[in-house]
Amino acid sequence: MTGYRTIVLACALILFGATCSHATDAPEGFSPLFNGADFSGWEGNEAFFRVEEQAVVAGRLSQPIPKNQFLCTEREYGDFELRLQAKASQDDVNGGIQIRSQRIPNHHEVKGYQVDIGVVPVPVMRMMFDAEGLEKAHLPAEGAATIWGSLYDESRRNKYLAVGDMAETAKAVTPTEWNDFVIRCEGPRIQVWVNGIQTVDYTESDDAIPRAGLIGLQIHSGPASEVAYRNLYIKPLPEANGDAER
Repeated sequence: MTGYRTIVLACALILFGATCSHATDAPEGFSPLFNGADFSGWEGNEAFFRVEEQAVVAGRLSQPIPKNQFLCTEREYGDFELRLQAKASQDDVNGGIQIRSQRIPNHHEVKGYQVDIGVVPVPVMRMMFDAEGLEKAHLPAEGAATIWGSLYDESRRNKYLAVGDMAETAKAVTPTEWNDFVIRCEGPRIQVWVNGIQTVDYTESDDAIPRAGLIGLQIHSGPASEVAYRNLYIKPLPEANGDAER
């Protein structure tokens, strides 16, 4: 019976491993964007990215990050809904999720829309977003502004395109725990939700801005820190006057 029990146990372990290849089952209509095991279908500087417990961990707690680093999909996506979870090693860590972006040739940077993670000093925020938008966002009088779920234009226009109600977002987000993101791109419209709160509903007015591109995960330059990303699922959407998935 010992041999029989060994075989049964081995089969159970195999089945357990197969069913646990992802932390959660894909939502209906969605496909995994990250396999939870390695960087198949992704490219970037692996000195700053690793896989731990089925999550992409960007950055390291043992060394500073000298310049922005991005792990990007090898494929481009146009109209889609992306769902994922993210958390940071501490409250003031800066990271983000690139969408409809492109690598800058012979450079470490990526240009395109970024759904932001982290905080920004209030004086810096005042310089990077218009006064009317900041008033609606309930920008704090001083200290740091919560930018979780804000939409930034990375290495292109270099400014915030849309921010949510920062006071409400700060209440909803616990940076060091897993936070849920939903990012929806349909034609010129981009919408973002964090933990069920909508932070962005932005419509691009510049027809020259590409409506398809790479999806990327960022760790910002700065002190030693980490941002982890997991449960990445994507669903292509019908074209909405824009490019479909490529």
